[in-house]
Amino acid sequence: MSTPTTTGGPAAARVVAALRAAGLTVATAESLTGGLVCAALVDVPGASAVVRGGLVAYATELKASLLGVDAGLLARTGPVDAEVARQMARGARTRLGADVGVATTGVAGPGPADGHPAGTVFVAVAADALPGGAAARRLALAGERARVRQAAVEEVLADLAGLLGAA
Repeated sequence: MSTPTTTGGPAAARVVAALRAAGLTVATAESLTGGLVCAALVDVPGASAVVRGGLVAYATELKASLLGVDAGLLARTGPVDAEVARQMARGARTRLGADVGVATTGVAGPGPADGHPAGTVFVAVAADALPGGAAARRLALAGERARVRQAAVEEVLADLAGLLGAA
């Protein structure tokens, strides 16, 4: 059994530095990553200046009650959906009072869930600078559960770094 790492490596360090330089804060909303995105950010020295916090909403109903994701949307699409990811990112931003929100939702595996194969992941970033206030991306990630979860962390940090011009 492999143990997932909580480090986001250079990407997390670039994100924290870019957030500090811009005077911005970030909050996370996580499902399949279970807090790994927030952990990757707080692994970076100085993260306390920019990380507001994170919410892990693993159960579908918590996405609605904690993050404000539309319950009707969740009933129609399930939690593995681009709009759900966007609403999660917006919810983290709003609920935790951050300038930027990021979110992860999907199926880590080992088998399919909610009608999606393992490795189906949506990552999202919410910020004023984005059209409509948020952007989401669908990923098809390969590997065992720990690898899918770590790849989701890397991908959402890369999206955030790109938004901040720190890619």
